[in-house]
Amino acid sequence: MATQFEPLKNDRLLRAARGEKVDRPPAWVMRQAGRYLPEYHKAKGDHDFFDCCRSPEIASTLTLQPIERYHGLIDAAIIFSDILVIPQAMGMEVIMVDKKGPHFPDPLQSPEDKQYKEVMERPVDVKKSLDYVYKAITLTRHKLKGRVPLIGFCGAPWTLLCYMVEGGGTKLFVQSKTWVYKYAEESKEILFKIAQICVDHLAQQVVAGAQMIQVFDSWAGELSPSTFKEFSLPFLKYIADTLPIKLQELKQEVVPMTVFAKGAWYALEDLCDLKYNVISLDWLHDPAEAFKVAQRKGKVLQGNADPGVLYGGREAITKVVEEMVAGFQGGKQGWIANLGHAGITPFVDPDDLRHFFQEIDRLSSKYGRASTIDGGESASFVTGKDKVQEKDEEPEAIGDPFSEQQV
Repeated sequence: MATQFEPLKNDRLLRAARGEKVDRPPAWVMRQAGRYLPEYHKAKGDHDFFDCCRSPEIASTLTLQPIERYHGLIDAAIIFSDILVIPQAMGMEVIMVDKKGPHFPDPLQSPEDKQYKEVMERPVDVKKSLDYVYKAITLTRHKLKGRVPLIGFCGAPWTLLCYMVEGGGTKLFVQSKTWVYKYAEESKEILFKIAQICVDHLAQQVVAGAQMIQVFDSWAGELSPSTFKEFSLPFLKYIADTLPIKLQELKQEVVPMTVFAKGAWYALEDLCDLKYNVISLDWLHDPAEAFKVAQRKGKVLQGNADPGVLYGGREAITKVVEEMVAGFQGGKQGWIANLGHAGITPFVDPDDLRHFFQEIDRLSSKYGRASTIDGGESASFVTGKDKVQEKDEEPEAIGDPFSEQQV
């Protein structure tokens, strides 16, 4: 029997993700629960990062912190977890090194590596090995009491493979490039296995209570256009094609899906051709140009402020938000406001993030009024179904007024 949760009071994000018109652009940010918040350090205490992920109580507490701090300004929570739980489920050891990040003591060396064969042959039961993620999601949904939707996520196959062969973060990607250029077929075999596990993991997150999902391809930009089409895009497509089928088999509602391929600016049209509802942009995209592509393809965009602007003060933040609001044509349809990278970087003042959220609300409202006063040409957003109302018409009310942590 499905778990019963309180009715959703704010469905702005889900409606926007499906291409519907909303009263203002929904806003949230990647890695919004994390180290920039003083309450995060208090709740985390002396616990190891992965210990926090494995504790449903701690993970749910951390997930809710930005929802409570930015009440009324933020339209989604994203579960506190990590993309590297999938390699852990595949039997690989991953530890979090203080001030360094994730580390694989025994990364995959080559297809001749004994561990490669073990990883490829080992059956993965995510319901058993990642049960703590699903418990955290269910607990968080209950604690949210319908305030905002809860997002689940996973890492994309290419990004996870990078970590599995590099042993952690890297600037050179020596091992990753060695694998795709020297061991192309073996790379595709393990990428496909990872993609299958991603589908299972995302599906179980939805069963547990996730109302939207996001796939993070954080290292997509390390691939050339041709290698992206060979080693990333097919596996992103597999996830988008297969997850809805899996959810239907599990008698679950099909939820909106987002893909974020950081650095792959050249692939926007290819990504729009996949079955994801939302394409998340990094700050390398010009909002207005990307929006033209999305209109033509019937897709919603998410993003795309440079997270570094949060170091620049209120005036700089306002300027970036103005550019986004103008580029995304007011944001009342076809845009989810977010940063253009997976998260809040260290030393950001939480009040500057508050200003970011407040300016999205203020400037998107001002944009609609200004277009009417100035007599400017109204824009429309084309969905896969039809062409909708002009941007300066008032939307109907939709109710009362998040995590890839370490990439």
